[in-house]
Amino acid sequence: MYYRGEVTIAVCPGSFDPLTLGHLDIVRRARTLFDVVILGVARNSTKSALLSAEQRVEIARAALDASPGLEDVRVAIVPGLLVDFCREVGAVAVVKGLRGGADFDAELPMALMNRHLVGVETVFVPGDPALAHVASSLVKDVARFGGPVDDLVPAGVGDIVRRAITDRAAGSTPAAEPMRPTQQTPPTTEGTGR
Repeated sequence: MYYRGEVTIAVCPGSFDPLTLGHLDIVRRARTLFDVVILGVARNSTKSALLSAEQRVEIARAALDASPGLEDVRVAIVPGLLVDFCREVGAVAVVKGLRGGADFDAELPMALMNRHLVGVETVFVPGDPALAHVASSLVKDVARFGGPVDDLVPAGVGDIVRRAITDRAAGSTPAAEPMRPTQQTPPTTEGTGR
Protein backbone atom coordinates (compact mmCIF):
# COMPACT_ATOMS: atom_id res chain seq x y z
CA MET A 1 0.00 0.00 0.00
CA TYR A 2 1.32 3.46 -0.89
CA TYR A 3 1.03 6.09 1.81
CA ARG A 4 2.92 9.38 1.61
CA GLY A 5 5.85 7.60 -0.02
CA GLU A 6 6.61 5.67 3.16
CA VAL A 7 6.49 2.07 4.31
CA THR A 8 3.06 1.50 5.83
CA ILE A 9 2.84 -0.13 9.22
CA ALA A 10 -0.39 -1.45 10.74
CA VAL A 11 -1.12 -2.95 14.13
CA CYS A 12 -3.60 -5.79 14.58
CA PRO A 13 -4.31 -5.50 18.31
CA GLY A 14 -6.18 -7.85 20.58
CA SER A 15 -5.94 -9.89 23.72
CA PHE A 16 -5.60 -13.11 21.66
CA ASP A 17 -6.55 -15.21 24.68
CA PRO A 18 -6.25 -17.54 22.82
CA LEU A 19 -5.32 -16.77 19.22
CA THR A 20 -7.94 -18.18 16.84
CA LEU A 21 -8.15 -18.97 13.14
CA GLY A 22 -10.33 -15.87 12.84
CA HIS A 23 -7.48 -13.73 14.15
CA LEU A 24 -5.06 -15.31 11.65
CA ASP A 25 -7.52 -14.59 8.83
CA ILE A 26 -7.58 -10.88 9.72
CA VAL A 27 -3.78 -10.71 10.04
CA ARG A 28 -3.38 -12.48 6.68
CA ARG A 29 -5.67 -9.96 5.01
CA ALA A 30 -4.03 -6.99 6.76
CA ARG A 31 -0.71 -8.24 5.38
CA THR A 32 -2.06 -7.72 1.84
CA LEU A 33 -2.93 -4.10 2.63
CA PHE A 34 0.14 -2.92 4.54
CA ASP A 35 3.90 -3.31 4.14
CA VAL A 36 4.47 -4.24 7.78
CA VAL A 37 1.96 -5.80 10.16
CA ILE A 38 2.46 -6.09 13.91
CA LEU A 39 0.25 -8.39 15.94
CA GLY A 40 -0.08 -6.43 19.18
CA VAL A 41 -0.85 -8.57 22.22
CA ALA A 42 -2.72 -6.32 24.62
CA ARG A 43 -3.22 -6.60 28.34
CA ASN A 44 -6.91 -5.89 28.75
CA SER A 45 -7.67 -4.63 32.26
CA THR A 46 -11.37 -5.50 31.87
CA LYS A 47 -10.67 -9.18 31.14
CA SER A 48 -9.12 -11.90 33.28
CA ALA A 49 -6.71 -13.64 30.92
CA LEU A 50 -6.40 -17.41 30.87
CA LEU A 51 -2.93 -17.22 29.30
CA SER A 52 -0.15 -14.83 30.25
CA ALA A 53 0.85 -12.14 27.77
CA GLU A 54 4.15 -13.95 27.26
CA GLN A 55 2.34 -17.23 26.47
CA ARG A 56 0.09 -15.42 24.01
CA VAL A 57 3.16 -13.93 22.29
CA GLU A 58 4.77 -17.40 22.03
CA ILE A 59 1.57 -18.89 20.61
CA ALA A 60 1.20 -16.08 18.07
CA ARG A 61 4.83 -16.30 16.96
CA ALA A 62 4.62 -20.07 16.45
CA ALA A 63 1.29 -19.83 14.60
CA LEU A 64 2.55 -17.05 12.31
CA ASP A 65 5.77 -18.92 11.58
CA ALA A 66 3.69 -21.97 10.60
CA SER A 67 1.44 -19.89 8.30
CA PRO A 68 2.81 -19.34 4.80
CA GLY A 69 3.03 -15.64 4.00
CA LEU A 70 2.81 -14.56 7.64
CA GLU A 71 6.34 -15.41 8.79
CA ASP A 72 7.35 -11.73 8.59
CA VAL A 73 4.49 -10.46 10.76
CA ARG A 74 5.96 -9.05 13.95
CA VAL A 75 4.56 -9.86 17.40
CA ALA A 76 4.83 -7.50 20.36
CA ILE A 77 3.17 -6.81 23.68
CA VAL A 78 1.20 -3.57 23.82
CA PRO A 79 2.28 -2.35 27.28
CA GLY A 80 -0.24 0.46 27.71
CA LEU A 81 -2.45 2.56 25.46
CA LEU A 82 -2.72 1.25 21.94
CA VAL A 83 -2.23 4.75 20.52
CA ASP A 84 1.09 5.11 22.35
CA PHE A 85 2.21 1.78 20.92
CA CYS A 86 1.12 2.85 17.41
CA ARG A 87 3.09 6.07 17.73
CA GLU A 88 6.15 4.18 19.02
CA VAL A 89 6.19 1.72 16.09
CA GLY A 90 5.17 4.29 13.47
CA ALA A 91 1.84 2.66 12.62
CA VAL A 92 -0.50 4.55 10.31
CA ALA A 93 -3.44 2.24 10.98
CA VAL A 94 -5.06 -0.20 13.36
CA VAL A 95 -6.71 -3.20 11.70
CA LYS A 96 -9.69 -4.79 13.41
CA GLY A 97 -11.81 -7.70 12.24
CA LEU A 98 -15.57 -7.51 12.42
CA ARG A 99 -17.75 -10.61 12.70
CA GLY A 100 -20.98 -8.65 12.81
CA GLY A 101 -22.81 -5.56 13.98
CA ALA A 102 -22.06 -6.11 17.67
CA ASP A 103 -18.32 -6.02 16.92
CA PHE A 104 -18.77 -2.77 15.01
CA ASP A 105 -20.74 -1.24 17.89
CA ALA A 106 -17.93 -2.17 20.31
CA GLU A 107 -15.06 -1.12 18.03
CA LEU A 108 -16.33 2.19 16.65
CA PRO A 109 -15.98 4.25 19.87
CA MET A 110 -12.42 2.92 20.33
CA ALA A 111 -11.55 3.75 16.71
CA LEU A 112 -12.88 7.28 17.12
CA MET A 113 -10.97 7.75 20.37
CA ASN A 114 -7.73 6.48 18.80
CA ARG A 115 -8.13 8.93 15.94
CA HIS A 116 -8.93 11.73 18.38
CA LEU A 117 -5.87 11.02 20.51
CA VAL A 118 -3.16 10.62 17.86
CA GLY A 119 -4.79 10.60 14.45
CA VAL A 120 -4.30 6.88 13.81
CA GLU A 121 -7.02 5.47 11.58
CA THR A 122 -8.79 2.16 12.05
CA VAL A 123 -9.41 -0.17 9.12
CA PHE A 124 -12.30 -2.55 9.68
CA VAL A 125 -11.99 -5.87 7.84
CA PRO A 126 -15.09 -8.06 7.62
CA GLY A 127 -14.33 -11.49 9.02
CA ASP A 128 -14.59 -14.61 6.92
CA PRO A 129 -18.21 -15.82 7.27
CA ALA A 130 -16.91 -19.37 7.79
CA LEU A 131 -15.21 -18.12 10.98
CA ALA A 132 -17.90 -15.68 12.19
CA HIS A 133 -18.79 -17.94 15.12
CA VAL A 134 -15.21 -18.13 16.39
CA ALA A 135 -14.34 -15.99 19.40
CA SER A 136 -11.64 -16.47 22.02
CA SER A 137 -14.23 -16.37 24.81
CA LEU A 138 -16.28 -19.12 23.14
CA VAL A 139 -13.17 -21.24 22.56
CA LYS A 140 -12.41 -21.06 26.30
CA ASP A 141 -16.02 -21.83 27.25
CA VAL A 142 -16.24 -24.86 24.95
CA ALA A 143 -12.84 -26.15 26.10
CA ARG A 144 -13.78 -25.62 29.77
CA PHE A 145 -16.62 -28.11 29.33
CA GLY A 146 -14.58 -30.63 27.34
CA GLY A 147 -15.83 -29.70 23.90
CA PRO A 148 -13.68 -29.80 20.77
CA VAL A 149 -11.86 -26.57 19.87
CA ASP A 150 -8.90 -27.75 17.80
CA ASP A 151 -10.58 -26.79 14.53
CA LEU A 152 -11.05 -23.20 15.78
CA VAL A 153 -7.45 -22.43 16.74
CA PRO A 154 -3.96 -22.92 15.24
CA ALA A 155 -2.35 -26.35 15.67
CA GLY A 156 -1.49 -27.13 19.28
CA VAL A 157 -3.37 -24.19 20.80
CA GLY A 158 -6.30 -26.35 21.88
CA ASP A 159 -3.92 -28.42 24.04
CA ILE A 160 -2.47 -25.27 25.58
CA VAL A 161 -5.94 -23.91 26.41
CA ARG A 162 -7.06 -27.21 27.95
CA ARG A 163 -3.86 -27.40 30.04
CA ALA A 164 -4.28 -23.81 31.24
CA ILE A 165 -7.92 -24.47 32.20
CA THR A 166 -6.90 -27.60 34.10
CA ASP A 167 -4.08 -25.73 35.86
CA ARG A 168 -6.40 -22.89 36.83
CA ALA A 169 -9.09 -25.27 38.11
CA ALA A 170 -6.46 -27.07 40.22
CA GLY A 171 -5.26 -23.75 41.58
CA SER A 172 -1.78 -24.34 40.26
CA THR A 173 0.38 -22.07 38.19
CA PRO A 174 1.30 -22.95 34.60
CA ALA A 175 4.24 -25.28 34.06
CA ALA A 176 7.68 -23.68 34.12
CA GLU A 177 8.45 -24.80 30.60
CA PRO A 178 6.98 -22.67 27.80
CA MET A 179 3.59 -23.71 26.48
CA ARG A 180 4.39 -23.89 22.76
CA PRO A 181 1.88 -25.10 20.20
CA THR A 182 2.95 -27.88 17.90
CA GLN A 183 3.87 -26.47 14.53
CA GLN A 184 2.79 -27.71 11.14
CA THR A 185 6.03 -26.47 9.58
CA PRO A 186 9.31 -25.46 11.17
CA PRO A 187 9.59 -21.77 12.08
CA THR A 188 11.60 -19.56 9.76
CA THR A 189 12.73 -16.59 11.79
CA GLU A 190 16.16 -16.01 10.33
CA GLY A 191 16.58 -12.54 8.90
CA THR A 192 13.16 -11.28 9.87
CA GLY A 193 14.32 -9.06 12.71
CA ARG A 194 11.99 -10.53 15.31
